[in-house]
Amino acid sequence: MSTHIAAEPGQVAPIMLFPGDPLRAKWIAETFLEDAELYSQTRGMLGFTGTWEGHRVSVQGSGMGQPSMAIYANELMESYGVETIVRVGSCGALTERVALRDIIIANGASTDSAINRVRFHGLDYAPVADFGLLRAAVAASEAEPPASAVHVGPLFSSDQFYTTRAELTEPLVRHGVLGVEMETSGLYTLAAYYGRRALSICTVSDHLVTGAETTAHEREQTFGDMIRIALRAATS
Repeated sequence: MSTHIAAEPGQVAPIMLFPGDPLRAKWIAETFLEDAELYSQTRGMLGFTGTWEGHRVSVQGSGMGQPSMAIYANELMESYGVETIVRVGSCGALTERVALRDIIIANGASTDSAINRVRFHGLDYAPVADFGLLRAAVAASEAEPPASAVHVGPLFSSDQFYTTRAELTEPLVRHGVLGVEMETSGLYTLAAYYGRRALSICTVSDHLVTGAETTAHEREQTFGDMIRIALRAATS
């Protein structure tokens, strides 16, 4: 048992879906997994294990931001031997190339966080997705095209949800960044450290250019196309 996850050995599957919202974790388990069982609810951060098309799969809430995500990712990989983690989250669109409810498969992630600079002694490490998972997610989206468009490109993992320097995103957009969220850069770094596979797939929940947004309920209990792509990729 780890410090923040109250699962016994063997209760967590090697394949993990990793939403930020614990209630989204519950919805995923109840909607997509067969025989899902709760293995942890420490601090309200729910974790479940069940099966999907014969594959044993877990889903674990990670909280908001890279510090919270890193607690759970470290413990899942180090204490429970998780081999594959697919973040299934929401993001804000930074460009009109992307529309509300579109899906972004993140091939890499920039960040304003100091987490990686501390780890790499000031160097600018470039966190990227596992190529096999990335390729499998793209293939899954092409085999069963979702209702909304799918984009492959980089995300920006911000340490601040309420930023006072919105103008700083302009150079990111100019260099091809599609959306902003708060976890992917740290997740890709930790997966590389442990030698595991990680991918981030996000649905656009709000648009920083047009002002369009989804409701809290939609962010918690919809975005099913993203989950299906993630499950196909993670179990391929």
